[in-house]
Amino acid sequence: MAGHKLDPIDRRILAELQADGRMTNVELASRVGISAPPCLRRVRTLEEAGYITGYHAEIDARELGFEVAVFAMVRLNSQAEADLSAFEARCRAWPLVRECHMLNGEIDFILKCVSPDLSTFQSFLTGELLKAENVANVKTSLVIRCAKDEPGVPFDVLEARLARSA
Repeated sequence: MAGHKLDPIDRRILAELQADGRMTNVELASRVGISAPPCLRRVRTLEEAGYITGYHAEIDARELGFEVAVFAMVRLNSQAEADLSAFEARCRAWPLVRECHMLNGEIDFILKCVSPDLSTFQSFLTGELLKAENVANVKTSLVIRCAKDEPGVPFDVLEARLARSA
């Protein structure tokens, strides 16, 4: 299990930064119980090892006028690796597509899209997504409301799992 590579302080650093990536190194060090210089070294090591992949602000899409969120379930005609990679590259280029996940089963990809309004999304759907090479069909579901949108991983579950395996 990957969590075994990290000691409890590293995992606590990750949990604290996941909850608040804007805190100062001094505050982070205080929360995890070490001094600031080794805390900063640990954070840099976690970044270099790929455990921390970036720092982001949570933006309220509705406050910026993005009133519509849609999940699009996409089936492709071909699941050859070159075709899957080509579709993923296309998704990365579409600004309205905020997430793209390849799935197993009847659906090949699920896309999370945001749009200022329904007509803008419809134009994207009919003018871009449905016309994309290799797309067999698309089913969409409009988000009515979001009950939970929590990024990252549940560190309490990780700690419990590590405690059981120790």
